[in-house]
Amino acid sequence: MDKRHLMFSGTLACTMLLAMAAAQANDTTGYVGTGGVEYLKNKNISMHSEDLYISKDEIRVNYEFKNLSNKDITETVLFPMPAVPSSIDSDYADISATYDNFKVWASGKPIIPNQHVRTFMYPIIIKNGEKNYAEKAIDTTNLFKACGISDAQMMSPWTYKFDTDDINQRLLDCNSKTLNNFIDDRESLYIPWDSQIIYSWEQTFKANTITKVKHTYKPLVGGSVHLGEEEFPNFCVDASTQKGFNKNGGRPYHALSYILTTGANWAKPIANFKLTVERDPNELVSFCWKGKGNVKKVGPTTFEIKESNFVPTHDFDVAFIMK
Repeated sequence: MDKRHLMFSGTLACTMLLAMAAAQANDTTGYVGTGGVEYLKNKNISMHSEDLYISKDEIRVNYEFKNLSNKDITETVLFPMPAVPSSIDSDYADISATYDNFKVWASGKPIIPNQHVRTFMYPIIIKNGEKNYAEKAIDTTNLFKACGISDAQMMSPWTYKFDTDDINQRLLDCNSKTLNNFIDDRESLYIPWDSQIIYSWEQTFKANTITKVKHTYKPLVGGSVHLGEEEFPNFCVDASTQKGFNKNGGRPYHALSYILTTGANWAKPIANFKLTVERDPNELVSFCWKGKGNVKKVGPTTFEIKESNFVPTHDFDVAFIMK
């Protein structure tokens, strides 16, 4: 058997679990990109089809993977949810609704995945005599554990079961010189760190066979009371929709992001790709699409895109706008 690593992901593909990097949230609307399959390139595994459904309430993906080789291949499958900050604004996505909502089936049989938690902190950098936090976070899980912080406490940005100020105080009280690389003010409880939940399981892909995998989860949906002109390009808001805006200014909206580009990591292009987007009856929906397929309205609230031999070159941001 050939053992490698396969990732079902919300953010970044990494070669090892310990090397997972933190995803950054959008500051305006407070939504974080979650996604589908990420894969460390394997010449023997192709994505035969991907059927993706997106709404504010659910992301549902049905995959068909084809093992092109004459040997069974067993993979460690990972689904990392995005890394979320320990301190969030009021308009940020409803994290607790997403926590522990991930479900997966292989060949029609439910799988109970293992659950892991990682933490990330931002190193302090000094440039031109000024201190700032680096843009890229570093995995500090082992540092948290060395300071006596449990997995359940590290998971608190998702579960809200522990006060993050108490955790920050424990970091301040921890006798670790390494923390000085991440904490600017030892008198302040403000310590930026992120928490990431990762699901994992073992999956065998039979030789010369298609394996069906399905997963569902509730997306991290953010929003704002005002979708204005500055956000129009992000969601390709068309002229007819903009006319309605001109009467009352900006509109309240929700938004979510889905990471598509990792679908380009497979042995071949995705032979058959379908994207379905569903809105509520009292909403408009707006998004950009740069593929060759046309956006078709297939129901009163449902839109569909189909692609053949699809290699995604862009991610997918969608706005659900109140009428």
